[in-house]
Amino acid sequence: AFQFFLPEMNERLGVRKQLERDLRQALDQGALDLAYQPQFDLWQEKVIGVEALLRWHHPERGTIPPDLLIPIAEECGLIQPLGEWVLTRACRQARAWADAGLQVSRIAVNLAPTQFNRQDLVEMVLRVLDQTGLPPDLLELEITEGALMHDIEGAVATLAALHGHGIALSVDDFGTGYSSLGYLKRFPLDKVKIDRSFVQDLPAERDDAAIARAVITLGHSLGLRVIAEGAETAAQVAFLKREGCDEAQGYYFSRPVDAEACTRLLEEQCPGLPAARREPSASAVSAIEVITFQPASESPARVNAT
Repeated sequence: AFQFFLPEMNERLGVRKQLERDLRQALDQGALDLAYQPQFDLWQEKVIGVEALLRWHHPERGTIPPDLLIPIAEECGLIQPLGEWVLTRACRQARAWADAGLQVSRIAVNLAPTQFNRQDLVEMVLRVLDQTGLPPDLLELEITEGALMHDIEGAVATLAALHGHGIALSVDDFGTGYSSLGYLKRFPLDKVKIDRSFVQDLPAERDDAAIARAVITLGHSLGLRVIAEGAETAAQVAFLKREGCDEAQGYYFSRPVDAEACTRLLEEQCPGLPAARREPSASAVSAIEVITFQPASESPARVNAT
């Protein structure tokens, strides 16, 4: 066999090592942040959940995407403290929303495969809930198919323990992994999420449409709610609603926004709050667009928050 060396290999390795050092420093100094993307109930026509998304704004390299950040954290052994920090921050924010009387049925937090496989995961989650004061039924944990299939028996036990405490469970990126229906029905789940790769070309792409339709049917047949991620157009939302999808999230509704802007959006749909509290700030108006839904026979329309 032949193996060729290129100088770019050393350059890429050097960049990755530097990012590892910078990530450690960012975690120690509290330089990381969370963004929040609303999740919309397609039938109640309102925000019912929020997904917490990790953001790292590197001072020199700009925003580091999650598909690069998470593998670096896993390789350098930071995924456990990083994951606990994300969970704690998200739960604390959800508790603040609940205390303010804002209607959020849950906050969703992703678990990396390495994080899901830690032996003390259940104890860690319960400890964070106790520290932040967030009721377990306001938390939803998202796990990828691949993580569930790594150790079937262990996954069943872990999910059962979490579910037994009232924590909602969701399969992220559903349809991209290798789970069989025989295994899927053993997991105590509440929701499946249709991966954005099957949503982005709806409704024109026949194969993606067939897959999305099958996932919705399968989820409902197992008694699960179905949410689609990556919804960006009125046509996609109309297709999902027509096929019976329960929830959706994506740029069509709202980009991931900071805690302040997300708070303003939640206040806007709480008519019981004092009018002064429901007045959107300039930052919220620039970050958020509000969705108005037409009758079921028509496509949802987007309007400016102003």
